[in-house]
Amino acid sequence: MAMTIIPFLNLQAPYCELQADLDRAVSRVMASGWYLLGQELCQFESAFASFCGTRYCIGVGNGLEALELILKAYDIGPGDEVLVPSNTYIATWLAVSNVGATPIPVEPDSRTFNIDSSLIEAAITPRTKAIIAVHLYGQAADMAAIKAIAARHSLKVLEDAAQAHGAMYHNKRAGSLGDAAGFSFYPGKNLGAMGDAGAVTTDDSNLAEKIRKLGNYGSIKKYYNDVKGVNSRLDEVQAAVLNVKLPLLDEWTERRRVLAAIYLQQLADLPIILPTVIDRAQHVWHLFVIRTAKRNALQAYLQKQGIATLIHYPVPPHQQHAYAEMHDIKMPICELMHKTVLSLPIGPHLTAADVLTVCHHIRDFYASQAL
Repeated sequence: MAMTIIPFLNLQAPYCELQADLDRAVSRVMASGWYLLGQELCQFESAFASFCGTRYCIGVGNGLEALELILKAYDIGPGDEVLVPSNTYIATWLAVSNVGATPIPVEPDSRTFNIDSSLIEAAITPRTKAIIAVHLYGQAADMAAIKAIAARHSLKVLEDAAQAHGAMYHNKRAGSLGDAAGFSFYPGKNLGAMGDAGAVTTDDSNLAEKIRKLGNYGSIKKYYNDVKGVNSRLDEVQAAVLNVKLPLLDEWTERRRVLAAIYLQQLADLPIILPTVIDRAQHVWHLFVIRTAKRNALQAYLQKQGIATLIHYPVPPHQQHAYAEMHDIKMPICELMHKTVLSLPIGPHLTAADVLTVCHHIRDFYASQAL
């Protein structure tokens, strides 16, 4: 196996760039003796709500729990259905299943990878309570159409914004586009902590209060529990890390956009399908995903050149063992995507020269295929 020359994502680089500030922030928390529900969390919740353009942000344990808590707070559970994209990471589906509701898959738009809004209405039944719109790979879903459909049927609209920190749609940030949004700050995200972490954003004061209570054992006042809650809290160390990184997020996003533009220009004439950015959306390029019928061969070739790539995702949720009851469902658009997608290296600490090197080797691969 070739030594990796260009990593898929360098998780050490953000620490190296911000080492002094991060070390101070973590040391400050450790010296304080206050590790949960403290000032670092309050600061981050306020800053991230402001960043997203919402009234409230509630720090939680991770992105999956963020979605679960929203569903629980809306009293969605057994007997209810929630529309989800067929093309997404399984966490979107698990959130629905974990509250006892049923995920109902809707096929993606083949251009954007996101849920196809034109197919949503046909999937609605009297049991449908909500639509989860995933902003996959860093591009917002078609929220205007989704919200219009939801309004006609009195449905809640949840954003799965785990890959879309800072993404824009009609000049509004992801996190402010639906009734509530769930974020993940897993280390590999555009805004990543140094462990699991998540948040919910919303303008709904009642929802925010419910989620804060549910995530803290059903309690607002210590030792007094109003409802059956869970333990899902964003700790002070992770909040401190996020407080350091958040002011850099827009700059890091712009670095990603520069690299994505190089890919789009350099690969435009090759027999691959490049990602499409919809009108009035601003992609944050959490992932740069191409589609090619020669996916496996291209990935193997790049690996030999020391270039790391990943597949997001090799198996769609409805074909996972976890959802054996859905194996008879056919989702041909999604299934084809999962056989052809390949994620190329991208990140704020990758250089333009790195991306040009990746493009050079991709071009060489297709030139060799033509011989």
